[in-house]
Amino acid sequence: MRHNKKFNHLSRKKGHREALLMNLAIALIMHKRIFTTVAKAKALRVYAEPLITRSKKDDTANRRLVFSYLQNKEAVKELFGVIADKVADRPGGYLRILKTGNRLGDNAEMAMIEFVDFNENMLEAKGEKKTKSTRRSRSKKAVPATDAAPAEAPAAEAPAAENAE
Repeated sequence: MRHNKKFNHLSRKKGHREALLMNLAIALIMHKRIFTTVAKAKALRVYAEPLITRSKKDDTANRRLVFSYLQNKEAVKELFGVIADKVADRPGGYLRILKTGNRLGDNAEMAMIEFVDFNENMLEAKGEKKTKSTRRSRSKKAVPATDAAPAEAPAAEAPAAENAE
């Protein structure tokens, strides 16, 4: 049975796994986007998103707790400054994982993990897409069918009027 086994151990011992996730989180915070394997990206998301949530409330207790996970002053400063300002109104889901194919050497599945609010191209595309889309509901499907019948009737009358002349 696998009760209460919630995270991927990444084939590493506890100390090695914590160091790996710490370094990945620091790199992600400093660069806003990193390329890694899909398994590491998924483990990093579980590790980093609670830290990002903590950074939204800037007080000494949260700074100390985040520093205990990251052990890097510059990363903590960046997280509580630039990143916290961008994600302040987002209720969660700060990171996006995009699969990028397989690595040539060992055919490992690779992915790019990035902050959702820092990819300007995706934000612009999302803004454009929202203006074009419309919401559809089941009740509106019956309405166009009734509108179509009167629209056909004047069209049928117009050729008859031309023939009469």
